[in-house]
Amino acid sequence: MSTHQLSSGDLLADRRADYARMMAEGADFAGAAELMEQALEIVPGWAAGWFRLGEYREKAGLVSEAVAAYRAALDRVPEDIFGASLKIALLSGEADRRQAPSAYVGRLFDDYAERFDTALVEKLGYSVPQSLTSLLLATTGNRHFARAVDLGCGTGLLGAELRAHVDHLEGYDLSAGMLAKAEGKGLYDRLGEADLSLAPEACGVFAAGCGEGRADLAAAADVLMYLGALDPVFTIVTRLIGPGGLFAFSVEDAGADGDVVLRPSLRFAHSQTYVSGLVEKAGLTLLAAEKTTLRKDGAETVPGILFIAQQ
Repeated sequence: MSTHQLSSGDLLADRRADYARMMAEGADFAGAAELMEQALEIVPGWAAGWFRLGEYREKAGLVSEAVAAYRAALDRVPEDIFGASLKIALLSGEADRRQAPSAYVGRLFDDYAERFDTALVEKLGYSVPQSLTSLLLATTGNRHFARAVDLGCGTGLLGAELRAHVDHLEGYDLSAGMLAKAEGKGLYDRLGEADLSLAPEACGVFAAGCGEGRADLAAAADVLMYLGALDPVFTIVTRLIGPGGLFAFSVEDAGADGDVVLRPSLRFAHSQTYVSGLVEKAGLTLLAAEKTTLRKDGAETVPGILFIAQQ
């Protein structure tokens, strides 16, 4: 997420920050950090400025100084719209950081909504909606679903794949911007805001008129990597689907690095062992697990795993 567009409210501080940005674009991160420090002397309450200082210090190899700047950003905006807590966890080795801040995820995708489809599909080679739907249909013998719920529906990329196989399709997302784009596509019978990190009673999936056990399919494509620990999601899903209902989802593959791993991308990766254990703990049966490539990330590809589980 870029913080460059967020003004300090002071002309002189903004000018120093603009010079810092230009120096960073020229890979002089130490010089950029020094200019940002000068800007923050003028406006010490500027949270976005502290976060940007953290980025420059981090790229300059000043790890402890970067953590201090991220902590300053978090102190000024405790709801953590910039994801400073994730940066702190990544740089300080606080391995027990198991959740991305909801305010950060919502703002990230609100900012991304207008260019999401083009950036993800055309530039990053994203094909999880098609791959996950193909695995679902192959596993179930082209089953048709009475009611499906797309968790973290985004702009509706998965909904477009599921629509022909579903009578009633619901979509839920944390980002109002994403929901607006999804609504414009006319794919969903119902759309609503939801936070999958919360308990079922508070998450938004079980709003008025949307009871438990109502779905025979729940799906989550490229959503769980923003959630860290997945216990809350499985609690929601097991209440959402009825007997025989399916849960189709993807994760970034942590491989042998651990159960839940925070990557430099500020996304979480999960191991197949960890996910399989949650499936069993939730009383579900794992029908399929398929390793795949989720998308590109710069010059690298992002490995993932597709899962189909049944209630």
